Amino acid sequence: MATAMTSQERFRAVFERREPDRIPRHDSFWAATLERWRAEGLPADVSPAQHFGFDRIGHIACDNSPRLPVQVLAETPEYRIQTTVWGVTQKVWTHRASVPEFLDFTVVDRASWARVKERMTPAEDRVNWAHLERAWRSWRESGAWIVGGGWFGFDVLHSWFVGTERVLLAMAEDPDWVREMIDTMLDLNLAMLEAAWDRGYTFDCLRWPDDLAFVKGPFFSNQMYRDIVQPAHRRACEWAHAHGAYVLLHTDGNIWPLLPDIVAAGVDATQPLEQKAGMSVPRLKREWGDRLVLEGGVDVRLMTDPVALEAHLRENLAAAMPGGGYIYHSDHSIPSDVSLADYTHLMRLVEQYGRY
Repeated sequence: MATAMTSQERFRAVFERREPDRIPRHDSFWAATLERWRAEGLPADVSPAQHFGFDRIGHIACDNSPRLPVQVLAETPEYRIQTTVWGVTQKVWTHRASVPEFLDFTVVDRASWARVKERMTPAEDRVNWAHLERAWRSWRESGAWIVGGGWFGFDVLHSWFVGTERVLLAMAEDPDWVREMIDTMLDLNLAMLEAAWDRGYTFDCLRWPDDLAFVKGPFFSNQMYRDIVQPAHRRACEWAHAHGAYVLLHTDGNIWPLLPDIVAAGVDATQPLEQKAGMSVPRLKREWGDRLVLEGGVDVRLMTDPVALEAHLRENLAAAMPGGGYIYHSDHSIPSDVSLADYTHLMRLVEQYGRY
C-alpha cells in the first residue's frame, strides 16, 4: 500500500492537477450545528476536523480593520446586539444558524470614511505573533497546508463595513470611493501578510471571501467587476503568485457570468460551488477544470436524505476527481438540521468514493 500523503502534499497535488491518494477534505459549520452535535455526542474537547479526520490546515490571520470600539449594547437568551471593530452594529443570534443582522454602520459617506481610514495603518500587534511562533513550526512539521487569510473586496465592504445598498449605489455613482475602500483594506492586509512572510511564516495559499453573487446571478455587471473589484483581486493574486502561493476565492451564488473575469484576475481555485445557485460541479469541471481547482459543491439540502445524497456525491466526484483539481467541502456551511449521524454517513461516503 502506498504511503499516505500529508495534507500539504495532497493539496499541492490537487493544485498541480495531479491525482493524490484521496481528495483533500475539510468543511465549515454553523455554531448552532456544533451545539446540536455536542448534544448528540460530539465530545466538547474535540473539533469536527479532529473527529472526522479532515486534512490539517493552518491559518495565518491578520487584523486589517479600523479597530473601532467593540461594545455589547443588549443581550437576551436569543441574541446579542453589539458593535464590531469595523464600526457595524449587528444582532448576533445565539442558537440560530445565520449570519448577523446588520443594524447600523459607522462609515456611511466619504467624510466618515476619511476619519476611519486614518485608523487603517500597519501595526505590530495586528498579527498574533505569539500564536504563530507556537503553531507555525508544528504545522510545517506535521505536513499541514497553510493558508494566509485575506479580508477585502465587495462582500466584506458591503456586508461587514458600509452596507449593501450604500455600496451598490456608490459603485454606480462614486466608483472611485469604492475602489479606495477596497484598496485600503487590501493594502493593510498585504502589508501584514508580507510582515509574516518576512519573519519566515510562509504559507501555501492565499484565501479570501468575496461573495459576488446571489442565487440568480452577480450583484453587478461584468464591467463593474472589471472596473472596481477585479483590480484588487488581480493585485492579490499577483502578490500571492510572486510568493509562490496559490489563490482560492470564496464566493457564494451564481458566478457563471463572472468566471472568465475571475480567472483572468489570476484566481487558481474557487469554492463553495453553491448548488441552489446552479453551480453544477460536472459542468464546472468540464468547462473550467483545466483553469480552476474546484472546492465544494456537496449540496447541504440533501444531507438529511441518505439515498439522494449518495447519488449526488457519487455523480459529483466521478466528474470532478479525474486528473486532480477537486477538494471536498459542502456547498455552504453545514446547517443545524443536519444531525451528527447524517454527517457521519456523509463522511463514510466521502471516504468510499473520494479515493483514487
